[in-house]
Amino acid sequence: MKKLLERQDRFSPRGVVRSDKSAGQLRGYGATDQQLFVGDILREGGEGVLKRAMQGADALVIATSAVPKINYLSLVPVMLAKLFKKEGVRPSFTFKEGQMPEQIDWEGQKAQIDAAKAAGVKHVVIVSSMGGTDPNNFLNTIGNGNILVWKRKAEEYLIAQAAGGDLKYTIVHPGGLIDEEGGKRELIIDVDDNLISSNSKYRRIPRADVAEFCVQSLLVEEALNRSVDLVSKEPGDGAPTTDFAALLRSMPKNCDYSLPKVAASATA
Repeated sequence: MKKLLERQDRFSPRGVVRSDKSAGQLRGYGATDQQLFVGDILREGGEGVLKRAMQGADALVIATSAVPKINYLSLVPVMLAKLFKKEGVRPSFTFKEGQMPEQIDWEGQKAQIDAAKAAGVKHVVIVSSMGGTDPNNFLNTIGNGNILVWKRKAEEYLIAQAAGGDLKYTIVHPGGLIDEEGGKRELIIDVDDNLISSNSKYRRIPRADVAEFCVQSLLVEEALNRSVDLVSKEPGDGAPTTDFAALLRSMPKNCDYSLPKVAASATA
């Protein structure tokens, strides 16, 4: 949203947020009350919030994700393990009530996709995560949430909704997100978690670079009907990416959603 607000000569952005606190953050970036729609889209009245937000929109960027909370008591055995030099002891996590990955990353994203399609939105962009080809990925164990399973289910749903129609999609799976300045690194795209399953030393990317990729996906034809993984090199290792059309042309393949059928282990 911040990136779009900075380019209001080209975009008329709107933001859908769950809380007044989140709305306040967007106001800090320059959003007006007319550009903000506040409400829990999975509760009563949520459908109306989405309907109003989508009216007349050309594109939708979905950047929602369930957020785990650490169980602080679980830190005790972690600290003891470090003290006695034991490995393999990790803290445990949970999710807030009503905000499990199934609800946020599947039901919530599905609701947004459905609302967008009903409103005639032409292009939906999903910010997801790498690791979705591996049902045993550590992220799936956090809070017993299977977060990557539900994210991938939403991705497959979007692709199915776009099949044979006017709706286009872009799905990006970023590597590990870091809070560093954007626009300073060469970006790398690949598919099917190759970047984390290989010996690649590049597995991270600044949040700002992911945001820029999403904005560019709204501008370049090469981003239409694409599903790719995205990481960055370190600053100074290669030239910062500025031509996103060329970046997307450099990897003509899309992610293969038969690798594996992880969504089959989740039920709607």
